[in-house]
Amino acid sequence: MNETAPRLAWTRSSAWLMSAFLAVIGLILVVWWPLAVDYVSTFDPRYPIWVQIDWLLIGVFAVMSLLIMAGADVRTDWVILLVGLGGGLVIETWGTQTQLWTYYTLERPPLWIIPAWPIASLSIDRLYRFLNRATRSWDSSTFGLLYWTVLPGFLLIMLAFVAPTFDKSLTWGALALCVLITLTPRNARAVVLTFVAGAGLGYFLERWGTTRACWTYYTGATPPLFAVLAHGMAAVAFWRTAELVRSILPTTFARGALPAPASSPEGAATEAGSASEPYVTPPLSA
Repeated sequence: MNETAPRLAWTRSSAWLMSAFLAVIGLILVVWWPLAVDYVSTFDPRYPIWVQIDWLLIGVFAVMSLLIMAGADVRTDWVILLVGLGGGLVIETWGTQTQLWTYYTLERPPLWIIPAWPIASLSIDRLYRFLNRATRSWDSSTFGLLYWTVLPGFLLIMLAFVAPTFDKSLTWGALALCVLITLTPRNARAVVLTFVAGAGLGYFLERWGTTRACWTYYTGATPPLFAVLAHGMAAVAFWRTAELVRSILPTTFARGALPAPASSPEGAATEAGSASEPYVTPPLSA
């Protein structure tokens, strides 16, 4: 354990975050017990249990569990969790109310899916840190070019996908927010890497949800390209919101009372002169 923790960048906050994650899952199982019963009832005793296990779900769960514990710090992570929770509720409300996607329970939106958003937000934050280290030698002009390619490209895809709901005010609100984010560039490097991290994680979440019919898009795709890329834009929007929250709150509450240790991702980044790196948030599922 003493050797494993440093390798996985576990901190004193890691155990707390993982415990909270498991507690939320337990709460969901208790409150929505009938859904859990329905899921278990799908198992067929005529076939080996290992054939029927949802390995994709287990894999996604395991990866996200390891990610949220890496470099954990409750003094900063609470902002990511809060923004992810609120942002997830807004996105799910927009999508289900306009019926761009529907859940198998027909709830608009289902409250049991909302806790997945802050967990995904933390995972994207950790993925961003990895991508940031891996691309540290990249020239800033590269990210500028990618910014003005990726974000406008996403807007075009979004326009085509949400066209059937142009009569809905929620859709126009979502479009206006995405346009505003695109036209007010802030740290192109952070935005591009956050978008990539969000879309990368979003693919596996969307792949699981749509192929298991947990949620279904009006196009029937499993998943549609828009849904995957939307996780990237949601992650960027959450990061911008988290930055705003931190700029309003006192430093003690927004970034922690003490500087991050040099052995942690935050401390290492600061020592390398990257104190402006965002603590990203997003997202994420349908």
